[in-house]
Amino acid sequence: MVLGFWSATTLSPATPSNVRQAAPSAGGALFDHGLIERSELAPHVTTTTDLRAHDTMSEDGEHEGRPPPYLHAMIAGGLGGTSGDMLMHSMDTVKTRQQGDPHVPPKYTSLGSSYYKIFRQEGVRRGLYGGWLPALLGSFPGTVLFFGTYEFSKRHMLEYGVQQHLAYLASGFLGDFAASVVYVPSEVLKTRLQLQGRHNNPYFKSGYNYKGTADAVRVIVKNEGFSALFHGYKATLGRDLPFSALQFMFYEQGQSWAHRWVGSHDIGWHLELLTGAAAGGLAGTMTCPLDVVKTRLQTQVHPDAAGPAAEHLTSATKPSNIKDGLGKPAVESATQKLQKRLISTSSPSTHTPRPGAVALDTSSVVTGLKIIYKTEGFGGWFRGVGPRAVWTSIQSGCMLFLYQSILRKLDVYMPMEERRELV
Repeated sequence: MVLGFWSATTLSPATPSNVRQAAPSAGGALFDHGLIERSELAPHVTTTTDLRAHDTMSEDGEHEGRPPPYLHAMIAGGLGGTSGDMLMHSMDTVKTRQQGDPHVPPKYTSLGSSYYKIFRQEGVRRGLYGGWLPALLGSFPGTVLFFGTYEFSKRHMLEYGVQQHLAYLASGFLGDFAASVVYVPSEVLKTRLQLQGRHNNPYFKSGYNYKGTADAVRVIVKNEGFSALFHGYKATLGRDLPFSALQFMFYEQGQSWAHRWVGSHDIGWHLELLTGAAAGGLAGTMTCPLDVVKTRLQTQVHPDAAGPAAEHLTSATKPSNIKDGLGKPAVESATQKLQKRLISTSSPSTHTPRPGAVALDTSSVVTGLKIIYKTEGFGGWFRGVGPRAVWTSIQSGCMLFLYQSILRKLDVYMPMEERRELV
């Protein structure tokens, strides 16, 4: 199935003339839940080749509704994805604090108490919604690129005869890879500002202290180099590419089942939400091991910095006369090592490393998975799977429901009918 479904109860002026002429002979039932049967078309119309330039063909010979224009898909995807991300931003902030908390013992423990503590001490804009600007600046162009690439890749793969589930899977990979160029740098900025909270935050010492988004970019590039904006790129892609691929493959299949079950191209808002939420929840569950190892790789504190830095961060900043091997204050050197934590929480992580967990001491996702399995067993791969499944269900359900809703509105207010003649 395609993400946008053509309202097929009435034929638009852009519908080829021979298809419109066939409508009366179909007895008013030319369309059956968005699928056109070959036998119902005029005899000289071949559904496999003549309509390929206009619509898509499923592998079992059923003809699917015309997909949405690329511009509509990109606008709807951008608005839907951004709305979903902004809706979940405050909870993402809480999870970021839990994952990146350098204090020993940690200041943020359970989800509910952490949420309340940040809200009470730091408020909404600078606390729970810290880092909202880079999140917004990255989310919209990122989701625009994702949906544009996804739709383009999917349609061309289906056109050239690629099995539909493989086409959906590969298109999800390609879409997320294209979007990563935008969302990974924005995630690095967002995550650090979320972890920091307000400037000169008196309630939480994270090791970061930027005046705002522009200052964060300037300081990071100056002190750590431009490549620092892509910290955790490989680990993030190692989790997000499979997640996006599985999510959209499940979503496409769920939409197909829903349309056939309802017997109409309009499946209603409840099934729109359900198919999106189920796809996100199932993909989130299956990729939980990748989420666990990604989080552990990116949030583990350097062993040499854990002690003095943690002690320093739990109290007010004080000068130190103790020098390290480089002639710098020991506390300052430890804090700088803490600032090298490669944290990024795109497609939000919902796993907090177990206290006392073995340090992975590697940058390899595969090696990390082996270490976790060896030291914590199969259950270690699925730590936090419940919260992650709930999280990804809500975010995916909201994003895809808004995507479909916005597509329908765009089809009414911004019609972009493609006029193509059958060969």
